[in-house]
Order: sequence, then C-alpha cells, then structure tokens
Amino acid sequence: MSKIAIIAALPGELKPLVRGWQQRGKNLWAGRVGDHEAVAIAGGIGAAAAERAIERVFAEMNPDVLVSYGWAGALTCAVKPPDACVISEVVDDASGEHFATASADGFRLITLDRVARYDEKRALATRHQAVLVDMEAAAVARAAAERKIPFYCFKAVSDGYLDRLPDFSRFISSDGELRMAALLRYVAVRPQYWAALRRLGKNSEAGASALVSMAREGLKECL
Repeated sequence: MSKIAIIAALPGELKPLVRGWQQRGKNLWAGRVGDHEAVAIAGGIGAAAAERAIERVFAEMNPDVLVSYGWAGALTCAVKPPDACVISEVVDDASGEHFATASADGFRLITLDRVARYDEKRALATRHQAVLVDMEAAAVARAAAERKIPFYCFKAVSDGYLDRLPDFSRFISSDGELRMAALLRYVAVRPQYWAALRRLGKNSEAGASALVSMAREGLKECL
C-alpha cells in the first residue's frame, strides 16, 4: 500500500476530503484514501508555503506519493467553475520547467508567483497553452521529482476566466496566510467585486466537494 501526502493551500480546499479524519496539529489531518494511508495539509498560499508543508508531512510520515490539491483559476473558457479537473502537466512560469504528473490524461496548469490578474489571463493561456493557474503545484511537482516519487495534481475551478476579482496577492501574508479581515475591509467599499466574490465562494465550496471523488478515483486507479 502507498503512503500519500496531499498538499493544499487553504483548509476550505480540504474540508470535504478530510471529514472523519484525525487532526494532527494545525491544518494537518491523517486518514485513508481507499486502501492507502494518507496525510493532508493546508500549508498556505504560494510556493514557499507549499515547500514548508512538504517538509512537515515528511516529518509526519515518509510518503511515496505527493499530490497537489485544491482550487485553481480558469485561464480560458475550456474549464468552468466548479469543474473538478485532473492535471497531466504543470508548468512553472518563473523557471519554465515542465512537470508531468502520473495521470495519463488531463489539462495543463501553470504555477505563478502571484494571483493571476484578469487582464493577464489570456496572455498566460497563450504563452503556455494552459487552461488553469495556481500558486503551489510546481513546488509540489519539483519536490516529487527530486525524491523520484509519483506526483498527481487535482484541481477544482474556483473562478472563471472572465471573473473580475480584487488583487488577492496584496492580502497574502509572508507566511502564506490570507489576511481575510483586510480583504473584507477593502471590498466592503468596492461593490464592483461583490457579485464575483459571491460566485467565488459558492463555486469554491462546490468545487471542493466535486474534487473529492475525482481525486479518490484517480489515485485508486493509478496507484
């Protein structure tokens, strides 16, 4: 049987997956995926936070599979919220590295060092021939490649490519936490974002639920 480490950014991404699992410290849960032992961690937003999360799970267990899991933004109309998507390739926008996942079929995702803005999504999609964007998957993929273990990536679409959202990057702390109070103060006086944020919340919740069965099935078939 395999030992699986699932790396997400935010607890809300993992909530449906870890229901009934044992919590082992802040934002870390232990349970099973099918017949396989698993840990899941919400380590924070961005590559540095993902790297710290990976160190933490290797201190908890010695996984032989790494999974990048959670929400991603749509770059094109090819995917729509709240779709759950299997990722077959991850591209690091900063380094240009390409990482194949252990899934034969799926979409290409790019990892940025910031939250993708509405006005740059088309250019990112064209440059990388990708349909999704996140901030952590490349860090998880790189860690798996360095350790020569399988890498999987499952993402739920939280926002559509036409959604005009505030610049979340300015509300992410140095340790990868979303400064929710500051974000709420900012949007409270900017009603142009209210409808899109309501959709984001609804789609994120639905996407996280849809992601559970997709990930379980994908890991069951491939391990």
